[in-house]
Amino acid sequence: MSETDHEYVVQSKAPGWLIGVSAAALIAALGSLAWAFGLQNHLTQAEKNLAAANQQNTALADKIEDTNERLKAQGEALGQSVGLTQKQLEERSAELVAAQRTATRTAAETAALRKEEAATAKQVGDVQTDVASVKTDVGGVKTDVASTQADLAATKTQLTSVRGDMGMMSGLIATNHDELSELKRRGERNYYEFTLHKGQAAANVGTIKVALKKVDPKRSKFTLALSADDKEIEKKDKNLDEPIQFYSGKSPALFEIVVNNVSKNEVSGYLSTPKNVPGPIQVP
Repeated sequence: MSETDHEYVVQSKAPGWLIGVSAAALIAALGSLAWAFGLQNHLTQAEKNLAAANQQNTALADKIEDTNERLKAQGEALGQSVGLTQKQLEERSAELVAAQRTATRTAAETAALRKEEAATAKQVGDVQTDVASVKTDVGGVKTDVASTQADLAATKTQLTSVRGDMGMMSGLIATNHDELSELKRRGERNYYEFTLHKGQAAANVGTIKVALKKVDPKRSKFTLALSADDKEIEKKDKNLDEPIQFYSGKSPALFEIVVNNVSKNEVSGYLSTPKNVPGPIQVP
């Protein structure tokens, strides 16, 4: 071999690094091919699974539709068995719902009505209690009126006529305020009440003046000084409820004084005069 041939052989051999790169590229290509093949297998399996799921969904949809059809058929058959159409069944269902709501509302209204009735019953009970109380009060008033009437009847019975200190028969006399009120009510004479105190100046009673000179409460006796028609009259040691009689006026008329209460240094009673005797002058 010549030197020229030796140089050609050396130059014709590829470098080592190029061979390494080529080998690596070949390996990578083989790996990519394997990964692509594996991916293609996965995709194929996924497509199969998806197709199977679609088939199952289709089957379920068919079953649901079949179930609905059967339910509808059964409802129609049931409606026909009871003489109702599907529309009538729906209307009947609506009526039942409305009736249930009405029943619920009616129950609430009934409860409210019962509550109002209870409140009304309580008010009526309160009114009845008040009425009973009023009846009791009226009964008490009637009792009081009956008692008053009985007292008046007793007063009328107790009014008596006695002989006065001048020996003349007196008219009816009053021994207390109630009997005097009855005499005033009858209106047969004029009556003037008074209260006298020992040691005080004479008091105007009707058309005369009267003063208390002496009083003995233990014995119910007293002495009065009377002033009438410019005359002084003394009535000594007179008794409780004894008519003290005297004449007075231009046309002398019989006046009477009755003392019906005697206490320490005080007496009270009334003056009685005929109806035709002028009364005291009223000072404006």
